[in-house]
Amino acid sequence: MKKQYFYGIIASCLFLTSIIGCSSKESKDGANQNGLVSIVTTLYPLEDFAKKIGGSHVQVTNVVPVGTESHDFEPSAKDLAKLSKANIFLYHGSGFESWTEKAASNLDKNKTKIVNASDGLALEKEGGAKGDHGHDHEGMDPHLWLDPTLAKKESRKIYDAIVSVDPAHKEEYTKNFAELEKQFDQLDGEFQAMVKQATKKEFVTSHAAFSYLAHRYGLKQISISGLSPEDEPTPKELKAIIDEVKEHQVKYIFFETLVSGKMADVVKNEVKAEALILNPLEGLTAEELKSKQDYFSVMRKNKENLAKALGAM
Repeated sequence: MKKQYFYGIIASCLFLTSIIGCSSKESKDGANQNGLVSIVTTLYPLEDFAKKIGGSHVQVTNVVPVGTESHDFEPSAKDLAKLSKANIFLYHGSGFESWTEKAASNLDKNKTKIVNASDGLALEKEGGAKGDHGHDHEGMDPHLWLDPTLAKKESRKIYDAIVSVDPAHKEEYTKNFAELEKQFDQLDGEFQAMVKQATKKEFVTSHAAFSYLAHRYGLKQISISGLSPEDEPTPKELKAIIDEVKEHQVKYIFFETLVSGKMADVVKNEVKAEALILNPLEGLTAEELKSKQDYFSVMRKNKENLAKALGAM
């Protein structure tokens, strides 16, 4: 019943926008009537990358409210109406959002360019095993952006989409994207240098969101909950996790900013570990936005906290 209601919202919303003329009026270069390329997205890193590439020529809207856990988000009719008015609908894919592919299938592709940022990238299973490039994402980790080299590949898709919609400003977009690529490369180098100083490879997280980061830098993620923060372990699994944490003499357990980690708290208290933040960047808090944090500053804070846990200080 919930799915039927959701799909009904999509159909009625798109029908209404076509009748009352809410779909975007575009100029020859693909921009809206305000002169800006309208981009609607579903994930903070994509929002950040689009703004950095598009600069003053784009208007980027994230339909997921500030401080909301993206796994739990479901769009309203108003949110869906924004999609039909956008020049670009930019979503992550790989099973991260439960609603986007259905919503995208109802858009007029002559008016809205649809970009699945993870399309074509190899996925990993929760434990870090490589998956495939297909569309069956069950049990696959969607958090590719936590590996800077994969985030760079996703950014390339954003750059290509913006240029295709607004070729008049290609020179500026190309310059911005080149600068963004340099930032990804620098961040990747910083992580590699940190890991070389590490005395251990294991780190414990409340949520299995860091497979790609761990794989990139030769680390081992021990996760307490699954790919969704709501995927709590059974008592038997929890005991096995506690035993593994004790075996590796883990002193720190990583929590997140947008979700509570009840099971992680249990493990932390059992092994007498300290709590640190490892941010999966599914969204920023109001405080982080107010202090002008972005993808790179949060990832560097992640690196700093990982260094402490890995003995690389």
